[in-house]
Amino acid sequence: MRFLLIEDNQALASAVMDRLGLDGHVVDLAGDLATAWDFTATTDYDLILLDIMLPDGDGRSFLARHREAKSRTPVIVLTARSEVSDRVGMLDLGADDYMVKPIDFSELEARCRAVLRRQGGAARNVISFGNLEFDSLAGTLKIDQRETKLRTRELRLFEVFINAPNQIFSKPKLVDRLFSYDEEASENAIEVYVGRLRRHLAGTDVAITTVRGLGYKLEQL
Repeated sequence: MRFLLIEDNQALASAVMDRLGLDGHVVDLAGDLATAWDFTATTDYDLILLDIMLPDGDGRSFLARHREAKSRTPVIVLTARSEVSDRVGMLDLGADDYMVKPIDFSELEARCRAVLRRQGGAARNVISFGNLEFDSLAGTLKIDQRETKLRTRELRLFEVFINAPNQIFSKPKLVDRLFSYDEEASENAIEVYVGRLRRHLAGTDVAITTVRGLGYKLEQL
């Protein structure tokens, strides 16, 4: 998944990015609201982590404008304010969840997973497609009782495909979903990861097919 972290505390931001990066998520960091708007204008995010107190304004103004624009990207607010009225106010503005600082990183990961499941309409981590089961939390593909553990990039790429079966993804789009602005990446890397996933899918009735001139899609054969 690709996350946007809007946080001006560099120490906290680095810790959050490192922790989410271990799970294979791509995280872009915006240290102020202006940068956050620049990012959201050019990139589609799966989840936004939003601090409230920022150098150029209040994160609640971002949240309100985000919802006014009819964006469906979920938002988890990170706040030092523990009063019930503050939390209720943020939820009423459109926050999907909130966490009070200091943050427990295991809880943050769990809340991210829960929000993303709700966003996708799923009650659990396992998705069935064709004769395979994909467990995004365990990072495994299960095919006729045979279980395969996916590496981090393979896992995140397969998440993109299985959450939108039959949708065509161009190579530039997949690069955008798998790599942050700070990482060097090429479309050749996408070919490598697609090739690895295809080997894992051998023997299933599911395939990643090439749509000439357009990109790739996951489909049931």
